[in-house]
Amino acid sequence: MSHKRSGLLPGLFMGLPAALVCAAGLGAAILFQQSLPGAVMSFGGGLPISLALSLLIAVVVALATGAARPSSLALLPIATLYAGGAVVAGQVTGKAMLVGADLRAPDGSPAGVGDVGLDTLNAGLPDALSMYRAPLADSWAAWLSIAVAALAALALITLRVLRVRRARRAEAEADAQAPETREPEYRAPFEPAQQPTPKTTADLFTPRKPADD
Repeated sequence: MSHKRSGLLPGLFMGLPAALVCAAGLGAAILFQQSLPGAVMSFGGGLPISLALSLLIAVVVALATGAARPSSLALLPIATLYAGGAVVAGQVTGKAMLVGADLRAPDGSPAGVGDVGLDTLNAGLPDALSMYRAPLADSWAAWLSIAVAALAALALITLRVLRVRRARRAEAEADAQAPETREPEYRAPFEPAQQPTPKTTADLFTPRKPADD
């Protein structure tokens, strides 16, 4: 059986871009949440939407990390870190964009597509970090979205790795038992292991054996 790779490096390189894309998507969702109906944002204090986005991030990160059929257990904490870090980065980015948009539009007008940029992010990043640290220290809700994304990604990538390891173990056992389970070739009693080579047909110039009387 050929050597099976652990899939650690492909999982690392495929999971990181997925986490970055999820962080950018979460930041954009936070930035444009003002355009949603008030009833949607006020439902449950906005916690159901936050948890749904965290689960979506966990699924995307787990699918990207486990796309290469990994069997390395080292990907479990890595996928957990990717998903939780994507939620943190997305929340900080979204708050920074909101603060930067408010600084660029002090009249209170909602942020538009033109307000999305590095200048807006850099303008609101210092205040966003201080605003983000306060809920982490005072409220459990801020930690809940991070924990949901991290634990969901951990569960999904664990199932994926265990399934791949189980499949490879079954393939290895099948390859090991293949020579033993092969049926022996049927041979009649006193039959030689190798069939004798047939004699060539005699031609006209071959002397014939005299016939017995």
